[in-house]
Amino acid sequence: MTSLMDAVRAGRTAEVVSLLDGMTDPERRAVFPQLKALRKELRADQWTAQARRAYPALHAAGAACQTGAAGVASWLAAADMRWWPASPGVLIDVLGDRAPAWLGDVAHRIAERPPTARVPYELMAGLVRLSGCPVPATEAYVHGWVDHIGHTWQRGDTVLARLRQDPHLAQLTAALFETDDIGGRLAWAAGEGPNSWTGAIARLTVDGVLDRGATVDACVARLLRGGPVADHRVFLRMLQALALTRDEERERTADWLALAADAAPVVAAHAQSVLASLALDGELPARRLVEMSGAVLFRTEKKLVRAQLVLLGKVIARDPSTAEELLPAAAQAFGHEDSDVQERALKLVERHVRKVGTAEVREELAAAADQLIPTLRTRATRSLGASPVPSTPVTYEEVLPPAPAPVRLAPAPESVTELAEEVGALLASGGDVAEFERTLDGLVRHAYRDREALLKALEPVVAQRWWAEPNPQYAYHAGDYFTRRNGLFNAAHGLELLLATLREKVPVSTLHDVLRRGTTVAGDCGHSPLARAFEARVWEVAHRIATEPLPLLLSTPTWGTGLLEQDELVARLDEYRRLGARVSAADFAQALLRVRRGDRAAAGVAAERAAALGTAEGTRLARWLTFGGPAEPTYRRRTSGDRVLVECGEITELQDDFPADFSPLGRPVTVFRDRWHCYHWNDDMRPHWLALLPEQRELVAVRMLRELSAAAVDDTRGAAAFLPRLAESGGAAGEATHLCLAYGLGARHPEDRLAAVDALLVLAARGQLDRDRLGSDLGQLIRSGAVKPSRLVDSVRTAVATGAHATVWAVLRHTLPAPLGDLVTGAAAAPARGLADLLAVAAECAERTGAREELPHLAGTAERRGSSRIVTQARRLQSALAEGLAA
Repeated sequence: MTSLMDAVRAGRTAEVVSLLDGMTDPERRAVFPQLKALRKELRADQWTAQARRAYPALHAAGAACQTGAAGVASWLAAADMRWWPASPGVLIDVLGDRAPAWLGDVAHRIAERPPTARVPYELMAGLVRLSGCPVPATEAYVHGWVDHIGHTWQRGDTVLARLRQDPHLAQLTAALFETDDIGGRLAWAAGEGPNSWTGAIARLTVDGVLDRGATVDACVARLLRGGPVADHRVFLRMLQALALTRDEERERTADWLALAADAAPVVAAHAQSVLASLALDGELPARRLVEMSGAVLFRTEKKLVRAQLVLLGKVIARDPSTAEELLPAAAQAFGHEDSDVQERALKLVERHVRKVGTAEVREELAAAADQLIPTLRTRATRSLGASPVPSTPVTYEEVLPPAPAPVRLAPAPESVTELAEEVGALLASGGDVAEFERTLDGLVRHAYRDREALLKALEPVVAQRWWAEPNPQYAYHAGDYFTRRNGLFNAAHGLELLLATLREKVPVSTLHDVLRRGTTVAGDCGHSPLARAFEARVWEVAHRIATEPLPLLLSTPTWGTGLLEQDELVARLDEYRRLGARVSAADFAQALLRVRRGDRAAAGVAAERAAALGTAEGTRLARWLTFGGPAEPTYRRRTSGDRVLVECGEITELQDDFPADFSPLGRPVTVFRDRWHCYHWNDDMRPHWLALLPEQRELVAVRMLRELSAAAVDDTRGAAAFLPRLAESGGAAGEATHLCLAYGLGARHPEDRLAAVDALLVLAARGQLDRDRLGSDLGQLIRSGAVKPSRLVDSVRTAVATGAHATVWAVLRHTLPAPLGDLVTGAAAAPARGLADLLAVAAECAERTGAREELPHLAGTAERRGSSRIVTQARRLQSALAEGLAA
């Protein structure tokens, strides 16, 4: 026994195997507890040289010294074993003397593990071969099999040759079509020929090695299931490689109809082409074509919709008797969101309407024409007998989604148990401004009331933090960790600083040094003043917890936006006066920045109460409240490459009588002198920065502007996520806010554009959206190339879908003149991609709202030769503005 354990510890795997061969089952079972103990010992620090040396031998010995299949499978696939496992050959050697049924049980158990367990395919396949059991068709086994077959470069053969030699080919090929996320692995091999999966499987069906009918059915069923794009492409390529006969295509008509209706675009296009071929050969009944059209004509892919209308036209031309069934199907496209599709459908119906013999169908077509845009509906009145457009415009009234109501913060947790639960949740999730602020206030209050009870309640929460260990294994201690150059990277990190301070893991000398020399925020980037102000309060609270606990926080906001009501602040200062407590400078500075000053009447009343306190802070608050509303700096636009940015001047009121870490908030913001590459990459901090200045959002927006511009210019992701919070914040929505919104509407990623649309609607609902300014900004950014019209189209369509037609029109009427002017004057060599779609959205909004006005350069665009989409949509918009129609 001792010799086996010595060999395992020394990592002598060959000796371990030799010793195991000479041991009986009882002897093996007897040594297993020692192997478990060694595993526990190594797991405590598995990255040492000793652990790396011992693990392979331990892996083999532990598998051999157990008799239960479940225990062996668990040992083989254990997470701590996967870094330095024994080789599959060694494991098969030590297990090879077991009964075949037992080996099969182990094989199936380890194959049922997820692919992330990284159980070697060679081990699973070797156990299957030894046991003679059915091959497991699990995800892990199939993934391993595909990788094993695909690694042909290691042996110089092809995928086709290796598949022919596989004894379980039929079972595993069937499982291949049932396995999720397999497309990327299948596509790794060469695209065509015998070294590709698609070509190899097609060839095996031709040779009769695989059943052709079952393979085709499985491939079609896999496409019907959907899944990732890689799966669609691979299995569609496989289906095309199988080259279905006309009989095979006809037998699966129902499948093609389902794929054309709901599958991914590339798959739907293939299904549509198959059905089109059947229809043009007279092998697809008209009722089936009607069913197909009802689904395809309302897909968002215009290419599929246009192809379907072309198909309907060809079938009607080939067999005029189908017009009565197919024209009503084509007329469904009258309700399509794209006016080009509506016009194509109308042309189709107009071309073949004479072939309709029954009055009922003609009436159905005329009724369907009511869905057309006004200009097309006027045409349909003449050609189809549709009802005329009402001569009296309908008064349009816009109903915007309601703006989010401000949320009042709940009081700080009353009990230490509840507080501990909230601290744990905040550390795990990060939380929002409201959760952080009330939790911070709760920690301050309970540290003042009963520090020992608080520490006891927090014990389960902090037990797993590395700095809570008596002798941390890291090279630096808690004080070094929190004072590193990049500062506190999120709110939870700041909360962790307070917890470490409570546990006396951060020396008081460290806290004092930070307060003396200023916070640890790195650099002079645009975000630094915001980060410094946020961190200054956290560090000062930590210092006071360690030296002179505060009874409560003055700066805890009343509302989730960070706004603090005057009466609450006065009441808190009164409580400080009653207790004789010393006010924290950073806490009081933050309270001044958060207190409501926009309501001048309420501010005057609160100032009188504050002055009556007779304290220095009360006098300072009274002066702050009576000084006037929040100051606004002067702004200046600057161009940097494609970007349009904003500089702002100095705000003296934020520098007078404010701590050193807060005064940078009032310093000028420059485009070319400020450093914009920084360490403030954590998006979770953006809402907390807004909560610093809840009535001066422009000061935050101007410092976030370059980051927002990167979402449109550099295609970064996530920068616009804070825009809805910016819209919900207080203060004037000026140049910086509207430019941030403009960049967000033109962002690269859909989630950023959606956040920008939310912000647009919030500002509009609050009456704070300057539509003219936003439209002009977008026009300037399109002209400079910072915003692409194709991206802006997606944003404005989303806004229009909520009913904001008037808002979108008011914006686009100032956006379109810039790109249209470049087109008319020849300043642009070619129209910007997406401009036609932007004109289409503008035309829809003008038709809905009854707008009637002149749009610069629109006439020149509409008068251009040809019938390009830009010209068509320009004429549509011109007609709508001239007639002033309202839907």
